[in-house]
Amino acid sequence: MKAATYLKNITTLRYDSTKCIGCGLCVDVCPHRVFQMDGRKAYITDKDRCMECGACELNCISSAINVSKGVGCAAAVINSYFNKGEVSCGPECCK
Repeated sequence: MKAATYLKNITTLRYDSTKCIGCGLCVDVCPHRVFQMDGRKAYITDKDRCMECGACELNCISSAINVSKGVGCAAAVINSYFNKGEVSCGPECCK
């Protein structure tokens, strides 16, 4: 299955590898596999796949990850569900 990508170069995801302790929780919780492990450090595979759900930041025990939750695709999907509207967060979203 092809990974979803969203609007290019606009994600609020920030990652500081110097703070990473290698726990791997970001890899475990990310629904779009934005993070992978390389030895004892995580790395970002494709920042544009981030849907800004905030799971990585919430689970990062070393505060190496920051993302503005509620501004990306996840927010659009949730809002469309509650408002019973159409999802519109980007050209490749939710296919």
